[in-house]
Amino acid sequence: MDIERQKKLIKAGKFKENNGAVMRVFNMCEHDFHPLTSLAYALPNLTRGELIESINYLYEAGYLHLRSIDDDTDVSISDKKFEELKAKATANGSRLLRYAIIDPCVEL
Repeated sequence: MDIERQKKLIKAGKFKENNGAVMRVFNMCEHDFHPLTSLAYALPNLTRGELIESINYLYEAGYLHLRSIDDDTDVSISDKKFEELKAKATANGSRLLRYAIIDPCVEL
């Protein structure tokens, strides 16, 4: 196996782990919205880029509900800056956390 392929496999594995770590934090937060910036404190091993990549995937997959911190309106990931967003798990996110559904890109 060549080095580039190995790097891609490592990155894919880390992506799954990161997504699972982010979802576990939202599981601990129960049903409240929390600023995305607070995730950095709970997940210090993730870089800002990794965190944004995971939030983006989890939002697009329907596992996270995003709102604006300023006015509490529903937003998409592209509407606001990372620092201006808060999130909580959706019903689908809760199903994922309870193993009622499986996502090959989320390792719980």
